[in-house]
Amino acid sequence: MSTKIVIDCDPGHDDAIAILLALASPEVELIGVTTVAGNQTLDKTTRNALVTLEVGGRADIPVAAGADAPLSRELRTAAHVHGDSGLDGPELPEPRTQPVTEHAVDFLAEIIEGGTVLVPTAPLTNIALLLERHPEVRDRIEHIVWMGGAIGEGNVTPAAEFNAFVDPEAAAVVCASGIPLTMIGLDVTHKALFTRAHAERLREAGRAGRFVAELSDFFQRFHERSYGFEGSPIHDAMAVAHVIDPTLVTARTANVAVETSSELCDGRTVVDLRGVTGRPENADVGVDVDADRFLELLVSRIESLP
Repeated sequence: MSTKIVIDCDPGHDDAIAILLALASPEVELIGVTTVAGNQTLDKTTRNALVTLEVGGRADIPVAAGADAPLSRELRTAAHVHGDSGLDGPELPEPRTQPVTEHAVDFLAEIIEGGTVLVPTAPLTNIALLLERHPEVRDRIEHIVWMGGAIGEGNVTPAAEFNAFVDPEAAAVVCASGIPLTMIGLDVTHKALFTRAHAERLREAGRAGRFVAELSDFFQRFHERSYGFEGSPIHDAMAVAHVIDPTLVTARTANVAVETSSELCDGRTVVDLRGVTGRPENADVGVDVDADRFLELLVSRIESLP
């Protein structure tokens, strides 16, 4: 039986690819997509989610727009990574569908049933608001698999990963929620690079494969220029892949706390792997990944889409 999932996202190249991976994978049933401001403003991330579902042939899956800013901070976007549209690279048509009328937080409270896994691949603003406004939903969330954070070096500052940095207060709420949490951070996503060879394999596949290849053309140039990588990490797809096949990522259980008031380390996810703080364990944290198996899963599944 497939696992019901909701992807809460801010598309974003890797968010879009994560959505397509979910659509192509029988192990999961994507029952909804919610959007938040992050990689780009909310209007753009919502449009990008609608376009991606249409590319994947599943415009029937509902999209709900959520928070247009962090809980208590001004929005900081990543246009330098994802471009002005949030999905620079392919030609983006105007979506034929519209988001549902409900705010994402209320939509989540309606559709989450017992056993549902939340896969946030964005700042955790919507999820923190959900727990605040609809506390009864906690018991219906089986697990949260978040792409965010880092044990080691960040990507927006030396200390912080982007999703944690944009709304550290929300990340702190979710980490302290008591809901089973897995953190898929930069420590594992940077170990699996989607290369130009992967892109060329998809370029001649279906519409979705070509879309991913064109996304990669833009996304890879950023990582080559900024990191010297010979490929690009598809961060968010790894969170979806972890739900599909939990053996791909090796995780360790630890306490994760989020820094919210530091000049140099704002947004850092402080992962206590050795238990030196004495704080209770509250998350499974990715420490390694079988990169070859992950990349083959990603490419072969997207190849199978029309």
